[in-house]
Amino acid sequence: MKKFGAEFFGTFWLVLGGCGSAVLAAAFPNTGIGFLGVALAFGLTVLTMAFAIGHISGCHLNPAVSIGLWAGGRFEAKDLLPYIIAQVLGAVAAGGVLYLIASGKQGFTLSAGFASNGYGPHSPGGYSLTAALITEVVMTMMFLLVILGATDKRAPQGLAPIAIGLCLTLIHLISIPVTNTSVNPARSTGVAVFAGGWAIEQLWLFWAAPIVGALLGAAVYRFIGCEQA
Repeated sequence: MKKFGAEFFGTFWLVLGGCGSAVLAAAFPNTGIGFLGVALAFGLTVLTMAFAIGHISGCHLNPAVSIGLWAGGRFEAKDLLPYIIAQVLGAVAAGGVLYLIASGKQGFTLSAGFASNGYGPHSPGGYSLTAALITEVVMTMMFLLVILGATDKRAPQGLAPIAIGLCLTLIHLISIPVTNTSVNPARSTGVAVFAGGWAIEQLWLFWAAPIVGALLGAAVYRFIGCEQA
């Protein structure tokens, strides 16, 4: 139960830190942290939690990562469903805390999307479903490639959290304008359940695409990262 609790609180921190920065600080009040700040916030949540709970649960914080690590031979199937449940519950709990904080401001409304992921008219830059799908698949694939490589026993030891945190920062810098960046079904679910409406209707893509991307990333690393006989 300790590792499932670690995943709950780790994912809670990711959503509260990342989505919280987007909802509360990105445009505060006229000048805020912007896309760069939000991207850095997401990277910092993973970086800090990797050091805090990596030795307890592996610090997945993401159903797609758990599935990718399983496909890559780094994670046992018996823990897959409990990890995903803990991650989603942690994300929804963080979404609830963020809602309580954000709704304390006069004039707050969920119509801005509450940091939800979307495509078409709900993409920050108006990108199509196809563009969103490609973005989420490719970004998650590269995320898994970095995770598997950085945590390989042949990689420099102790530096994996830095590489993974910076990778997530870079992913956000690339893809916030396209989908508001998911690469994490739990992160998407945690705020979509409060935003409702279109955010729930489009949530399928932010489960399907990251999982496909994670499986592709695992396959690529199995090909390029396997040790020579």
